[in-house]
Amino acid sequence: MFSFFAKKKPTTAEINGVAITVNPKETLLQAALRQGVDFPHSCRVGGCAACKCKLVEGKVRELTETSYILSDEDLDLGCILACQSVPQTDVRVQVDMSAQGQRRKVGGRVVGQDRLTHDIVQLRVQLDEALPYKAGQFANIELASLPGVSRSYSFATPVQPNSQVSFFVRQVPGGRFSTEVNTRNLVDQTITVEGPMGDFWLRKADAPLLLVAGGSGLAPIIALLQDALENGVRRHVTLLFGARQQADLYALDTIEQLRKAWPASFRFIPVLSAEPEGSGWQGARGMVGDHVLSALERGAHAYLCGPPPMIDAVTDLLRQADIVREHIHADRFTTLHDAPAVAA
Repeated sequence: MFSFFAKKKPTTAEINGVAITVNPKETLLQAALRQGVDFPHSCRVGGCAACKCKLVEGKVRELTETSYILSDEDLDLGCILACQSVPQTDVRVQVDMSAQGQRRKVGGRVVGQDRLTHDIVQLRVQLDEALPYKAGQFANIELASLPGVSRSYSFATPVQPNSQVSFFVRQVPGGRFSTEVNTRNLVDQTITVEGPMGDFWLRKADAPLLLVAGGSGLAPIIALLQDALENGVRRHVTLLFGARQQADLYALDTIEQLRKAWPASFRFIPVLSAEPEGSGWQGARGMVGDHVLSALERGAHAYLCGPPPMIDAVTDLLRQADIVREHIHADRFTTLHDAPAVAA
């Protein structure tokens, strides 16, 4: 009669043929990292899909709904997110480790901090050696002044011949790393950049491009566009940028330069959600998702970058407009403060 209260026993997970022990209530990713398995991962809260793997055998309890980030093809293949999967039985999974071999740590130093808005700083870093990556990908960065505190940020430029990289860092209330970058002079401080990571990059196609960015999510979008321009891409572009007020708009000169140089149609639509009435703003108002369908070109492929609620809302609209999931690419900008809400 007391069996109901018996403690659950550890389960076994076989990852690409390597067996590990998973404690009760422990996710597959937590167990793998605890036992030294170099499992692909980044956000750890189900927002980036870096830890996607195929469940070959066994059952798991998923902590969050994953259909919003995994494609229909992924779901049909039995893919799960390791960071959101707690094994209920012994399991066997397969995961692509090839990206891990491309990732490495490179040292460097901060060479500039450029204030973009009241809460976003462009952090410019001179790397000690070249770090190849695709425009749109991200890296984990760690400052010497905050040892052990690593945060993920997208590269804000494509690969440069001088091995200089930059990141847009938005200050998060209570965020140790973002506060350090936004409030202290870090020039000449040493920094470690680990990457590349993520699968957010421009796929080859001729379809029109719908790019939707929110806040600091503009960083990978700009890098992607600059790289595409350098490589002769001639696709029609519609860029929607969601911000609160005019003071939150930035990189406008860079976007205008891209628009003028772009060899095809290029529409830029900034959308303000909290601009005071009577301010003189003549542009679009409301949530950025309010303008997606009116801006959508037939057959467009979408690239979305910003906070998860924005990504989810825009994805739902695009699916309703019959844009297949395979043509919707997203980079969710999660923070440590997102973790409790996502896990809930």
